Amino acid sequence: MSPVMFASTILRFRQPVSRCLHVLSQARGELRAQNAFTAATVSLAMACSPLVMADDGTTKSGNRTWSNQVRDYAVKSLNNEDALSMAAIPLNGPGIDQYINADALMSPGSIMKLVTTYAALEILGPTHHWNTDFYTDGQLAGNTLEGNFYVKFGGDPKLTLERLWSTLRELRGMGITTINGDLVLDGNYFEIAGGLPRFDDNGDNPYAPFLVEPSGVLTNLNLIHFQVRADERGTQAWSAPALNDVVIDNRVTATVEGPCPSRRGFTWEPVFHADQRVTVRVTGELPQGCRTTAYLSLLPHEQYTASLIRSLLSEMGISVAGDGVTGTTPDDVRLMLRTTSPDLVTMVRDINKWSSNVMARQLLLTIGAENRQEDEHDDRVAGIRMIYEWLESKGVNTAGMVIDNGAGLTRHGRISARQGAQILQHAWNSRFSADLMASMPLIAMDGTMARRLRNAGMDGLGRIKTGYLENVRSIAGYTRDESDTTWAVVGMVNTDPAWNGQAVLDRILYSLHHQPPVGTTLSQASGGSEVR
Repeated sequence: MSPVMFASTILRFRQPVSRCLHVLSQARGELRAQNAFTAATVSLAMACSPLVMADDGTTKSGNRTWSNQVRDYAVKSLNNEDALSMAAIPLNGPGIDQYINADALMSPGSIMKLVTTYAALEILGPTHHWNTDFYTDGQLAGNTLEGNFYVKFGGDPKLTLERLWSTLRELRGMGITTINGDLVLDGNYFEIAGGLPRFDDNGDNPYAPFLVEPSGVLTNLNLIHFQVRADERGTQAWSAPALNDVVIDNRVTATVEGPCPSRRGFTWEPVFHADQRVTVRVTGELPQGCRTTAYLSLLPHEQYTASLIRSLLSEMGISVAGDGVTGTTPDDVRLMLRTTSPDLVTMVRDINKWSSNVMARQLLLTIGAENRQEDEHDDRVAGIRMIYEWLESKGVNTAGMVIDNGAGLTRHGRISARQGAQILQHAWNSRFSADLMASMPLIAMDGTMARRLRNAGMDGLGRIKTGYLENVRSIAGYTRDESDTTWAVVGMVNTDPAWNGQAVLDRILYSLHHQPPVGTTLSQASGGSEVR
């Protein structure tokens, strides 16, 4: 059926507006070629009249514009006219740019990770790797290494327990059972002369994984995974890694078989001793056949990493006679082992899918370390400088933007929705766009979006990074409408309380998909639709 004939069909049977607008956008080029554009387009526009927008900001039928409808819903939900900042821009199909308070500088939460990871892909390159090298200044005598064992870290955001085990296992293959020297940790890859900005969390768990700070000697995300399982013998507790500096005081009681309880039903209480050891007391009741788990960060980075390496070596039958210390690797050493990280693309996926704060912060420091100028001695500051320069080279106005730590875990970070949308536009056209987009959570399917917008007909139709802080909810990414137009969207809610902000942001994504603000040449204003 030709577009002209389709116009009359729509008028007769009143097809859904999304369908007629889709046909209208397809028809315009063909109709121009047939010199039939005016009459048929007018017919189609009349058929689509419920959503065609007039120049006065209303639709032909008197309904308010898409952005006004969203704003009205937000005001009713949040009781605050200025709580929502939003920008939505069509990237590859028909649509009208939508802005609500788009120039207000807002606290973004974790959507700031998109800025850091996109910058890293272009500044460092998607194939960037991190090396961790193991050296000695000694000699081998039988099964003994006579000398110090140096670990020279390279800023790896995710040097895991498994990779360390696989690498250190080679020492056993070399026949070494004793290291007669010190274990020296060299974390001098990073320079952080100004220290790290502190995040004052108001929660009740200062040992939570999301609070782990970056470090030159970061290993295994500085976490200990505790588990307790109940069976007919009672309960057994263990941790991975099993560190000599951490002891479990298991006071969980086993009960008869039944439904497994939530982790919130258990208390994990660390007790810190003068000798720097920690006892973790766990209490609760656990039915037979069930288990409970917790991830905690209890030790300073240097102590954790030294204890982890000693523990792994001990499991392999290798003892270290000396102390665990921090220091600098001398020049006259020889390389014994090396472990190389997965590429940056893999790291970016872990950061954005699961919103890893420590990995994002480690990545910002890496950008700084790799681009540090002679007069700079703080890689966080150098990394921020590089990102600002990179954004400005793309024409993004960074006025008022505050990156702070690259993860969004801060009370000081700021960005506007318009700035965020501009960055997403550039990312869409980047040669590494596929790598960035693949790192974002899929709507209703995985990551931090796994439980959102289920049963909304949108599964997998958007890739959205989320943000969550006290009094902050946010989204940023890409979503499709029913006509397969992809939109760049940024939404931030800053209000006290922000508990209803997620519903407002989900409403934006839902409306962009099912009722997108699609305009025509008959109705679209050049500046888009904006509500301030």
